[in-house]
Amino acid sequence: MAKRRTPGGAQQALAFEAEVALPEEARRLYLNYALSVITSRALPDVRDGLKPVQRRILFAMYQNLHLTPDAKFKKSASVVGDVIGKYHPHGDVAIYDAMVRMAQPFSLRAPLVDGHGNFGSLDGDAAAAYRYTEARLRPLAMELLSEIRKKTVDWRPNFDGVHSEPIVLPARFPNLLVNGATGIAVGMATSIPPHNPAEVLDAAIAAIDDVDADPLKQIKGPDFPTGGLLLSSKLELREIYESGQGTLKLRGEYRMEEKGRGVVTVVITSVPYGVAKASLVEKIAEVIISRKLAALVDVRDESTDDVRIVLELKRDTDPALVMTYLYKHTPLQTTVPVNLTCLVPTANPEVAEPARLGLKAILRHFLDFRFATVRRRFEFELEDLRTRIHLLEGFVLIFDGLDEAIRIIRASDGKADSAAKLIKRFGLDAEQADAILETKLYRLARIEIEAIRKELREKKAEAAKIDAILKSGAQLWGVVQRELVELRGLIRTLGLEKRRTKVAAGTDEPEYDEDAFIQYEETYAVLTADGWIKRQRELKDPNQTRLREGDSVQVVLQGSTKELAVLLSNRGSAYVLRLNDVPPSTGYGEPVQKLFKFSDGEKVVTALSLDPRVTEPEGVVLLAAMRSGLVLRLSLDTFREATTRSGRRYAKPAEGDEVVFVAPCADGDVVALASESGRAILFDSSEVPVLSGPGRGVLGLKLTAGDRVVGASLFGADEK
Repeated sequence: MAKRRTPGGAQQALAFEAEVALPEEARRLYLNYALSVITSRALPDVRDGLKPVQRRILFAMYQNLHLTPDAKFKKSASVVGDVIGKYHPHGDVAIYDAMVRMAQPFSLRAPLVDGHGNFGSLDGDAAAAYRYTEARLRPLAMELLSEIRKKTVDWRPNFDGVHSEPIVLPARFPNLLVNGATGIAVGMATSIPPHNPAEVLDAAIAAIDDVDADPLKQIKGPDFPTGGLLLSSKLELREIYESGQGTLKLRGEYRMEEKGRGVVTVVITSVPYGVAKASLVEKIAEVIISRKLAALVDVRDESTDDVRIVLELKRDTDPALVMTYLYKHTPLQTTVPVNLTCLVPTANPEVAEPARLGLKAILRHFLDFRFATVRRRFEFELEDLRTRIHLLEGFVLIFDGLDEAIRIIRASDGKADSAAKLIKRFGLDAEQADAILETKLYRLARIEIEAIRKELREKKAEAAKIDAILKSGAQLWGVVQRELVELRGLIRTLGLEKRRTKVAAGTDEPEYDEDAFIQYEETYAVLTADGWIKRQRELKDPNQTRLREGDSVQVVLQGSTKELAVLLSNRGSAYVLRLNDVPPSTGYGEPVQKLFKFSDGEKVVTALSLDPRVTEPEGVVLLAAMRSGLVLRLSLDTFREATTRSGRRYAKPAEGDEVVFVAPCADGDVVALASESGRAILFDSSEVPVLSGPGRGVLGLKLTAGDRVVGASLFGADEK
């Protein structure tokens, strides 16, 4: 049980102690935490596409610091401090990181913050501390904020109730699709890729004319700020955008440059989204250093503002094959998860709920929000116009009796008395009387009254026009559409229209074939009794190879670098790898556990080269013997493909049991087992069945309590 106390002094708290069940209290607290993370931190809103921290940063820069695009830059520390102190009571690192991301052109398709200073790089370099950098808003950010002072959105108190903040920004474009979002909440996550701003606006404009319009007619797919090539068909994209989730393949682009005499240079011109360029270059360099791709000679990063990673190849090398290898073994090709989960509005304006939406639903939510925002903006403007019209009518009303009004004012006792007498004499109301008393006399001269009458006519005409729009849903939708078309022009002016990521359903590049990248050579793999393994090009005498003190050679495997080898462990697992993947070394080599995921106490019993010159290409049967006296036979044909690091089972020893012997077994061979107590048995191998899968086998030698098999051997027919 847990005790919950009410706030107050010690005596009062003790008087109101209540016992609650610990599971119930833990559940309540966890649900509160989960709800807070989902709605207040991790997920973006479908309407403005922003997470709370992003929204608060932009709002503080606009409302409090006045960092509009034409303002002077201000220290990022000022922005972070203002956001922490008034709206977002969390760590400064989290706030600054969010602001930095909104300023990075390689992170956002349409950056919202104009950063001055070191805001990181595509190489993965971190931004400078916020005391060194400066920032202001970009022009496109103003399209999220410009209508906020016209009562277009709902507000709520900040964390301490001193200030107010908008629940959502009055966004004029679908920022959620344009810039995307990633986040991990409790029990859910979001991963929305960025899209081309022009395509998104075209889809939104088309959806106003036709509710059932297909957005994929305008939106070709994600458009990442770093470019790249998207390997997805239209059908795959449609399935993802309709279901709201899926996976895309994205790879960097390259071109070839001829240098004459058969020398070709490959230049990588883009990297996948989210991949640090320096990390990619490092991975390619590791391939060269480890000699896994003999055709690749050198890599250089010659990037400036544009990506330019130069790959030097050997003469007469097929560049397509080299790139296929790099796509397979480096981050030059990645998978991009898509999860269109976001917050959608509910009946309560202060509460939003998470939902996974399709592309069409996201656009519809934005357009409905935009329609409501434009309506509220017109309502605010109409109210403002009517207030102004009312005051202007008061000026016109008093003009003909201006001399009398002045006499009344001069004979009055203060402003309040003047206002009361003017209201009584001219039929004004309090607002009109107050405006007249606050107006300078010269403005009521004839030339000024003509200006007032002109303004009154214009305001009335404008008010009538807005009133007509508010009464017609079709006209309101027309305004929404016109404003989106105007914004489409701004996108063109800002240079955000051109698509950066190409979409290709397929490529003409060859399929990945590992054998094509292995240079053929004869080699030897040495496995020691202590579990060390290495590869050497020449081995004249195994006893002369370099070993650790007390170690000895267990087995030597001979074959070509293109062939496989199988390692069989005492725990009944088989590990298959290419001889080319055995680490080359003239020293001690590497622990075999570094190549595979061995369990505690697991070790290699024996190893076989699968080179057809050493081992028959098919039909080979192995015999395995265990400590408990069990024996089994299995086919080697099931282990002629490379395995993962976890290997593949060939036997299932019981708890405390292990395999002690494995060797190829021919028909007619005799099996010999010997135990620790000196007992032995001979029997024909044909008496042991060949298992189709991993198993425990049959009893070969019956042991007494405490006894165990210490060795086994096979004798051929000519040795009987």
